Amino acid sequence: MCQPPPMLSCHSSVDEEQIQFRDPLPSLDASHVPYRRAAAYVISQLEATSIELPRVGIVCGSGLSSLSKTLDTTSAQVTIPYGDIPGFPASCGVAGHAGELVVGTLHGIGCICFRGRFHSYEGHDMNTVVLPVKVMRCLGVRLVVVTNAAGGLKGEYNVGDVAVIRDHIALPLMAGKNPLVGKNDDELGPRFPPTSNLYDSKLQDIVVRVAEDLDFGKHLHKDGTYAFVSGPQYESKSECNMLRMLGADAVGMSTVPEILAAHHSGMAVLCLSLITNKVVYFDEPGDDAAHANHDEVLEAVKGRGEQIVLLVKEVVRRCGEDYIPGLEHLRPICLETKGRVLGSDRKSRSMKTAALYGVIFAAGAFVGMKMSRN
Repeated sequence: MCQPPPMLSCHSSVDEEQIQFRDPLPSLDASHVPYRRAAAYVISQLEATSIELPRVGIVCGSGLSSLSKTLDTTSAQVTIPYGDIPGFPASCGVAGHAGELVVGTLHGIGCICFRGRFHSYEGHDMNTVVLPVKVMRCLGVRLVVVTNAAGGLKGEYNVGDVAVIRDHIALPLMAGKNPLVGKNDDELGPRFPPTSNLYDSKLQDIVVRVAEDLDFGKHLHKDGTYAFVSGPQYESKSECNMLRMLGADAVGMSTVPEILAAHHSGMAVLCLSLITNKVVYFDEPGDDAAHANHDEVLEAVKGRGEQIVLLVKEVVRRCGEDYIPGLEHLRPICLETKGRVLGSDRKSRSMKTAALYGVIFAAGAFVGMKMSRN
């Protein structure tokens, strides 16, 4: 039976370290409600199963939904379509994104796989883009593995290679298109989080060792810098040259908002980019054949999919043994929202007052009409 974790009840405690939620509970902004309600729904779907709540979360990039195959098939699993989860968009609007989450176990570790992500270029606001990540934090996830399909800017990167991301450049975030803009949720993290410590070198080292053991080392690049662009158009030649001059090794239309949200909420982050095409820098004869397209991306993923599954599966196993136990404790998130939303009580009182005045006005008008007739 899946037992509710401390974050499910505002009056629960943890044996090892007594944790009590403040009474009264801190107020919430309306934007803080969707991921709490979504997490509560996911937990309700697990309560009748033997599945433990996840400690590892995996975000599957374009064409990488097969990463859910990393979960043990001999153990129980629960699959939930995004459309069934309160606050989630009904589906992902991009080919290669299944639009569902799968909860199960991997080498005895509770895992949750989000088979598809939401992109800002689909018209989603940043709160929706990072919704799966915040749900993971509410469920008690400690480590998030984020994957993506990316274009290779660095000359040494070939189609089918994997870059372990150690840093990023995010022009949209610097310009204000940022998932942390708005009322801060103090239960998740601080108002002004640092990002110089976002990518953990210990995790990167684990990936390198696993790749070597799987004879995948020659296809792995351990010091990648990922450039986030909003899309949906692919980058122009001049934009690619600019990004390369800035130090970017790979470029894509996702990932950084999710990574930032995960880091802000205290979770450890590992990012892997599968290089699906090499970007075009210069006009050359036959250049048209090299232009990027989404079908090319999905085809490249298909050719490397099984190896990526093996890589992630072994990385999670070793993290469960050597990395996750050493992570700092994360304070549980209380999922209770009733009576905590800023302005909701005031709005309710205002509506009741307006209704009362309406009744009084109507009664006065009725009495006045009666008196005038008399």
